[in-house]
Amino acid sequence: MRLSSGVEWGLHCCVTLSQSQHPVPASRLAELHGVPQPYLAKQLQALSRANLVASTQGQAGGYELTRPASQITALDVVVAIDGTEPAFRCTEIRQRGPLAADPERCLLPCAIARAMATAEQAWRSALAEITVADLAEQVDADSGGTALERLQRWFSATTPSPASPSGPRGSR
Repeated sequence: MRLSSGVEWGLHCCVTLSQSQHPVPASRLAELHGVPQPYLAKQLQALSRANLVASTQGQAGGYELTRPASQITALDVVVAIDGTEPAFRCTEIRQRGPLAADPERCLLPCAIARAMATAEQAWRSALAEITVADLAEQVDADSGGTALERLQRWFSATTPSPASPSGPRGSR
């Protein structure tokens, strides 16, 4: 199974937005993560269509999470960016070739299709258990406890403050 790079970028952006007190422009998110802004904007639009982030216009505009980070899962982000199509697509190869099975014997999925569906369900279930808040905690732990503090300092040094701050998204 291969996920698009947009999933990685989307997850990083959600973790980042969970720490912001204000909307963050796509250009600033692209700068922070060192990725092309036009491609990142497409990922942010997908997250917006899935109602995971919202964008606001204007001088203090940008993206922010639509709900607390503890209520957005890694699976939500994967589905928003890469869609809901299953990773494995059975083409009923068992009904082809010189030893093809009769269609009447293929009314149920074969062992291979069942195994792949079981594996995908386990993968999706695991991602559904991981929230953006969990990821933020793990990112911080991986950095020795400095990543989120550094990120918040970066925000305060680079993000214009709107007239009425709404508080950090990760704490709601």
